[in-house]
Amino acid sequence: MNILLVGGAGAVINTVINKLNKEGHRVYVLTGNENKIFSYHKVFEKYDFSYESPSLKEIFESVNPDVVLFMGAYDTNFDWMRANEESVRYLAGLVNVLLSFFALGKGRFIYLSSEEVYDGSYPNDIMEPEPTSAKSVKAMAIIQGEKLCMNYKETMGMDIVLMRLDHLYCIPGSRKEVNQICSKMCLEALKNGSVTANGKNEFSLLYVSDAVEFIYKIMVCDHHRNSLYHVSSGEIVNELDVAQMVQKSFGKSVKIIDHSVGENHRLVLSGKVFEREFDTRIFHSLENIVKETVVHMKRHASVFLEAGDRGLGLIGRLKQRTKEILRILVPFVENLVCFIPFFMLNNRAVGSQYFANLDFYLLYVLLFAIVHGQMQAVFSAILAVAGYCFRQMYGRSGFDVLLDYNTYVWIAQLFILGMVVGYMKDRLKIVDSEGKREIDYLEGQLDDIHDINLSNVRMKNILETQLVNQNDSFGKIYEITSSLEQYAPEEVLFYAAEVVARLVNSEDVAIYTVANGTYARLFSATSKTARQLGNSIDYTKFGDLYTALLERKVYINKELEEKYPLMANAIYAEDEMQLILMIWGIPWERMNLNQSNMLMIVSYLIQNAVIRANRYQQALEDKRYVGGTNILEREAFFDLVKAYLGAKKKGLTECTILQIDKVGKSRREIGAALTTMLRQSDYLGELEDGNLYVLLSNTGKEGALYVKKRFEEAGYTVISKRK
Repeated sequence: MNILLVGGAGAVINTVINKLNKEGHRVYVLTGNENKIFSYHKVFEKYDFSYESPSLKEIFESVNPDVVLFMGAYDTNFDWMRANEESVRYLAGLVNVLLSFFALGKGRFIYLSSEEVYDGSYPNDIMEPEPTSAKSVKAMAIIQGEKLCMNYKETMGMDIVLMRLDHLYCIPGSRKEVNQICSKMCLEALKNGSVTANGKNEFSLLYVSDAVEFIYKIMVCDHHRNSLYHVSSGEIVNELDVAQMVQKSFGKSVKIIDHSVGENHRLVLSGKVFEREFDTRIFHSLENIVKETVVHMKRHASVFLEAGDRGLGLIGRLKQRTKEILRILVPFVENLVCFIPFFMLNNRAVGSQYFANLDFYLLYVLLFAIVHGQMQAVFSAILAVAGYCFRQMYGRSGFDVLLDYNTYVWIAQLFILGMVVGYMKDRLKIVDSEGKREIDYLEGQLDDIHDINLSNVRMKNILETQLVNQNDSFGKIYEITSSLEQYAPEEVLFYAAEVVARLVNSEDVAIYTVANGTYARLFSATSKTARQLGNSIDYTKFGDLYTALLERKVYINKELEEKYPLMANAIYAEDEMQLILMIWGIPWERMNLNQSNMLMIVSYLIQNAVIRANRYQQALEDKRYVGGTNILEREAFFDLVKAYLGAKKKGLTECTILQIDKVGKSRREIGAALTTMLRQSDYLGELEDGNLYVLLSNTGKEGALYVKKRFEEAGYTVISKRK
């Protein structure tokens, strides 16, 4: 196949070229740079054109590629230190490449992206449908590149595949290529004898050769099911794991500095979609590559280290110092070498008709002042003076030369011009250097500000989520408790249990109504666990729980006694205990003062809803009961039955309804007789069919049998039972 690679030289493209050459494909490279500064491995043809070149269409037609691989996130043509400028050039170049590819009307286009398109922490492996979230300029440019490719695919029907490579790494060839976590740790160990790592930072590293194998499968496959693939090794590690591998390869001389602070940060791409479609496996283990990286960087330490770095050793530092000295001496040697031809030219010009007035020494001094600055200007002026005096002594004595004022005028002229021009050169060099340093500093500051801003944005979003959505925020508490107002007075207490369960994040909540001075009756509960104390309890025998409720405090079961709830609180009305909230199923760490205060606030808000409901029912009491009896009117009893059946359906309570035969007696007589056999929480009432019914609250089938038996012993017949 004819395969066109688009990108600057680097580890990724060179590995791709090696793979394609081994497989017998014809490889072409569009370098993206007109200056021919990159070296590539053996390729069939190389095109040194920028991506914006109008000749790209002709290049594509000439190559007629079956596959085009755009290096994208791994293109070394772009200097992302100047991200704003490069992002524009990146996208413009990509558009031109896509248009040239579209003009062919054939082939497959592969765009390489990376994990950089995601920012922040993800608890699970990131699947392909997950929306991108990066905010850095480089990452946004890569994301825009992805969108461009997808737009061309959808609108023009092109065969385009996006491949996101997860934390790609390689063995660096120079210090410039030290740009990922593995090689950075190796360089840090080589320089300082220590490695700094954050154990809470998790990721998955993919070796470049394995990544190229995956890319090659997309290149040569006949069909592919998807247009976007995540490619990952699936081997999840953290920085401490990598640091330990580096330490093991270096030996005990390297120390690990554990900087595991903050929250866990996990960013791992899921390669399951790619694995299911293509038969893939990882050939290189991280530990082996780390070992190879350490061996390579130690062997070529002078390439990666600078003068003064600890890892160079004594001999290495001496070599570096020697190189620095030679670098300083080179201009002086160059000056001495250049002095010889100028000395000869000056001697030849002395008696010449045409060049007698031309001062070669002045040109010589100005040349070195312009090129090397003031120091070399002074040195060249000294050499020029020596040459001048030597030439003058051909016909005069040295004493005559020294007494000639023209000699001093010429020397002054030479030094003044040389030093002024040299000074200007040095100043321009200093200004340029300061400008570059300031730009680097400001770019560093900009990156720091960007990182700080991203961190602040994440913190702001987290705090907003906590303030608005968390269960113990005042807004959320009020929002949830206010939902009780939508229920009828008969339903408030049932759904109050659900409200408490949501706010305290527990599935086991019970509400007891205080029947008299010592007993409380279960009204509603959210689970079987919450009913474990039974339908009726003598709460005065609960020791510390009773004491806390009596003092109007929240009870916390610090001893974790099984027969007691983990937390409880009482709701009072007019100095009388009306309700008891009991909670089970709370983690130990949440049984604290904060949770206690929150339960107290919830209780007060529920108390308001309950009191309103009770007052409403008391206000309508004359209309709710049949005159002179304790039998509820049809409408009131129907609403009550409906509320109980609704709560029973949701598992909040149990109830049984019995139909009583009136046996020719008046409602007053029936009400008076049956009241003595019923509990305070049971109800008598009529429904629309005119029959009399008994509602037994918190009573199942077995409990209803005892009530039915008492009714029959009293001479009343239970005709039917409704659930």
